[in-house]
Amino acid sequence: MKNVAIITAAGIGKRMGSSQPKQYLELGGKPILCHTLERFEAAKLVDAIVLVTDPNSLTLVKDQILKKCRAPKVKWVVAGGEKRQDSVSRGLKAVPLGCEVVCVHDGVRPFVTPELIDKSIEEAKAHGACIVAIPMKDTIKRVDGGGRIVETVERAGLWRAQTPQTFRYDVFESAMNQAMIENFYGTDEASLVERYGHEIYVLAGDEKNIKITTPEDMVIAESMSLRGA
Repeated sequence: MKNVAIITAAGIGKRMGSSQPKQYLELGGKPILCHTLERFEAAKLVDAIVLVTDPNSLTLVKDQILKKCRAPKVKWVVAGGEKRQDSVSRGLKAVPLGCEVVCVHDGVRPFVTPELIDKSIEEAKAHGACIVAIPMKDTIKRVDGGGRIVETVERAGLWRAQTPQTFRYDVFESAMNQAMIENFYGTDEASLVERYGHEIYVLAGDEKNIKITTPEDMVIAESMSLRGA
């Protein structure tokens, strides 16, 4: 298994305001998580999937959620940790020896395309590290604690990071292990790899690759699903 995806689905979804975690909410007749897993199932270069879930949901995921998904590439379901980075670290430990590339993706980004996933794996093999991102289009303001604009930030060269974030296994394992030893928590996986000096290639992403976090996101996702995104 040379290329392994780690799908993070351990969040509890406070911002969604739902009685259940957002990854289990239904979209087009099946859980959001199933849509995500099936995109990775369709990616030709993904050999296997590690699914990281909330410890309290392990039985639910194994006995109910996965039965609704067409995702036989899911080989391991592991309990996540307190923070996202802890969850990714636990997922990484489940990756088998001999893995060459690790692809980390949010379980609530169900519209990622198999082609983008495969392209990220190819670029990670070529460059060692690759993230999917899109250029900033909005004007960015830096604001102080009192709600006043401090400056207008030049947006040239600013990109909005998405997932997948994909790395050669040795590069990511080294960065993750060092970060955990130093108790450093980054804002995403790429920030760990950056911290320890490795260059990261940016692959142009897709505006449709949204992360479903709020009720407003869910409305957009339902519309996209109806349009066959």
